[in-house]
Amino acid sequence: MPLKSRHLLGLQGVPEEDIQTILDTATTFREVLERPIKKVPTLQGKTIVNLFYESSTRTRISFELAQKRLSADTINFAKSGSSTSKGETFKDTVRNIEAMKVDMIVVRHESAGVPQFLTRISNANVINAGDGRHEHPTQALLDMYSIREKLGRLAGLKVCVVGDIAHSRVALSNIYGLKAMGAEVSLCAPPTMIPKDIYRLGVKVIHNIDEAIAQNDVLNVLRIQLERKAGTSIPSLREYHNYFGITKERLEKQNKDILILHPGPINRGVEISSEVADGPYQIILNQVTNGVAIRMAVLYLLGTMN
Repeated sequence: MPLKSRHLLGLQGVPEEDIQTILDTATTFREVLERPIKKVPTLQGKTIVNLFYESSTRTRISFELAQKRLSADTINFAKSGSSTSKGETFKDTVRNIEAMKVDMIVVRHESAGVPQFLTRISNANVINAGDGRHEHPTQALLDMYSIREKLGRLAGLKVCVVGDIAHSRVALSNIYGLKAMGAEVSLCAPPTMIPKDIYRLGVKVIHNIDEAIAQNDVLNVLRIQLERKAGTSIPSLREYHNYFGITKERLEKQNKDILILHPGPINRGVEISSEVADGPYQIILNQVTNGVAIRMAVLYLLGTMN
């Protein structure tokens, strides 16, 4: 089934059937990644630009690998070393890139709304790889895929997003996506890390991590975003870990099976202990592998619409 939009700017308002299509398509590409030859000619002849104005490891490499697995021509743009340092505007940079006849743009930017702006100045398909504190749709999609792969469903599950909600674009995309798929979503963090209007999205807020563990099937643990001054929202990283850190002792105390996700990068000993990050409850590296399959699915579905 074709998607309703030729862009992926976020998961807000994306219908359940579109998310289902992406997840199901990713299953096909997940099988491709297990083959001896991990490449298909699906997007041969297509040119994709990775326009990254923010630092990234997993997302950038994952998108680039997905593009190469689909046989697309890939161009990587980094803010450092570009004409931006000479005073060129973002709009002029994009128009110059598009003049080279590109088909798709994957963009990450520190400012919310940049992917939407791109759709107004470019004819290419646009995929949001993270914009400010707004959304990170492919991360939420790979999170949902990983949960479904492990537990067999999304509808009816209780999923708690734990950590720095106020500065997280992953949290918002997870809320929109999981609720669209019928999951019950809650948030757990100190009050200083919970946006005041988050209740309007129909989520439950918990301020006790032991309650969050007891009440949920899945924990999606977010890091403290120190680069966005999140450290000013808490007395110290040590105190945050004491009250909200996911530890082996806390999990064993509840004596229940629970699934642990983390979008990375991990601050070991802060939001999650090393024992949990490397232990049997987590599927962190599965998420990384599934991220390539999800991004292959999104690129395929959008790249074959034109």
